[in-house]
Amino acid sequence: MAKISGKLMGTSTRGQKDKFALLSAVGGCFAMAAIMGIGRFVYTPVLPFMLQDGSLNEVNAGFVASSNYLGYLLGALLAARAPLPGGPYRIFIIALAISTLVTFLMAFSLGVYWYIIIRFIAGLASAYAFVLVANIVMQRLAERQSLNLFPIHFTGVGFGIAGSSLMIEWLGSNLETASQLWLASGFLSLALSVCVPFLLPPEPQKAPVSAASQTPEITKASANKLTLSAWRLIIAYGCFGFGYVITATFLGALAGSTPELAPMKSMGWLLVGLAVIPSVFIWERLAVRIGYGRAIAAACTLEAVGVALSVLVPTIAGLSGAAILLGGTFVGITSIGLIEARRIAGSDPRQIVGLMTAAFGVGQMFGPSFAGYLYELNGNFTAASLAAAGALILAALLTIKRFVPA
Repeated sequence: MAKISGKLMGTSTRGQKDKFALLSAVGGCFAMAAIMGIGRFVYTPVLPFMLQDGSLNEVNAGFVASSNYLGYLLGALLAARAPLPGGPYRIFIIALAISTLVTFLMAFSLGVYWYIIIRFIAGLASAYAFVLVANIVMQRLAERQSLNLFPIHFTGVGFGIAGSSLMIEWLGSNLETASQLWLASGFLSLALSVCVPFLLPPEPQKAPVSAASQTPEITKASANKLTLSAWRLIIAYGCFGFGYVITATFLGALAGSTPELAPMKSMGWLLVGLAVIPSVFIWERLAVRIGYGRAIAAACTLEAVGVALSVLVPTIAGLSGAAILLGGTFVGITSIGLIEARRIAGSDPRQIVGLMTAAFGVGQMFGPSFAGYLYELNGNFTAASLAAAGALILAALLTIKRFVPA
């Protein structure tokens, strides 16, 4: 009888752990939909409307995008190294709230400098939220032997991109200005953000330990554990950031520049989002079979093909293929890259995740301005996109060799 009772209690405890792990992954999914799918990436489908109503031109659009990525870079560095007053969870929730707030503030058309400041703050908030929530979810799943659920966390990017794209496609033909699209995006972000604390609640019993003693020790220990493999992954991540961002920023603008491609202004970004959702599971399974480094290299190579396709085959079929290859790789690379970073760095990868995100931020900060400058010289995005494809091939070469843990 005692044995049966013990088995039932063990099954019940295991079931509670599995439920908690699943809810944590789903909570991370909602957070990623708000902070990345909308807070970071809704700029892409809204941009053609901003260009159309004269809020921005192509050159200024590049500077606004780069300001967002500069904020992302600083946020990643601070999230990796700076003390976190109140603990990581509280800072994550604050960053999530700020991300939603600044999405609303983009609705105010107060000139290019306003957009630069607001998108800078958006980048700062999204980087903090991204690094912290990825670490929170990964830690909780690891404690419950459920890291296989981590890809669910990253599907939020796809759901956020696809959901916001559908909304903009639906509203775009009826609303008069891009400002109204920003307001609608803000409300969608708010609806997602409100759900996060219920799905991914704080764990108060562990807060004193992590805040008071673990974080400084882990940060110091991690700094001594960064191997050549770790730096190789960090540098590859920087190349990846530059490689994906030009197409990710200007996909809608590429479609809007040619009347025949006009249907792709919003639908192209929808294809990106839909491709993201299954891709995180596919790349995780492939990485287990062939190795994470080789999987990252394969994904970077496919993404390079997609980036080149976006300018070398300027048709609906070409742009659709580019969108599917972009969506089918860039979040998968992020997901398996973070899992590999955890394997390299140990149980708390906050520093290496922050440095990877910072390197990614450097690459994507220069990408849009670089593309905008070349657009002003050449009148197209061809040269910039081919340079981005080259950066992705370099990232593939850096990651194809197996990474060695500390």
